[in-house]
Amino acid sequence: MTKELERCPWCGTDPIYQQYHDQVWGRPVRDDQVLFEKLCLDGQQAGLSWITILKKQASYERAYANFDAEKIVGFDQQKIDSLMQDPGIIRNKLKVQSIIKNARSYLNYRDSGKSFSDFLWQFVGGTPIQNYFETIEDVPALTPESEAMSKALKSMGFSFVGPTICYAFMQAVGLVNDHLQTCPQWQECRDLAN
Repeated sequence: MTKELERCPWCGTDPIYQQYHDQVWGRPVRDDQVLFEKLCLDGQQAGLSWITILKKQASYERAYANFDAEKIVGFDQQKIDSLMQDPGIIRNKLKVQSIIKNARSYLNYRDSGKSFSDFLWQFVGGTPIQNYFETIEDVPALTPESEAMSKALKSMGFSFVGPTICYAFMQAVGLVNDHLQTCPQWQECRDLAN
């Protein structure tokens, strides 16, 4: 008798969380713009649960010009003040400023003629790391790769990119496949990596 596959337990029963788990989390992303947006959003979850940010994602996209870095770096004090009043996002001054700071760092890197995607993927050798975890307790909160990514991003001027945030980001954008082996998405993400 074969064991029935079930989703990773972290997404619980919330339909929004399950949809994110089934269709987004762990799928390899190589688009610079999407990676920039996701890195910014992951930074917003510092001290909070991801579901909090996930439920506010549409508000973040509206507030931050669909994460168009060139528009974000042009935000003036009036725009920043309006963001601090926006109930659709986390109204933390450091977090609001971090997205503007990250946009500047992202553009500096992009304008040097380099690929942000290539930069991020170098930390896993260009190919998703396939993990074989059986329980949620087996999954690490950070790794040497996420520590190296964090250090490199900080040196480029990014903020809210500590090693734990970087590892959550790596999981989300498929740099690592951390679906449990008992989850149907584990094999799907493994196949997408090839």
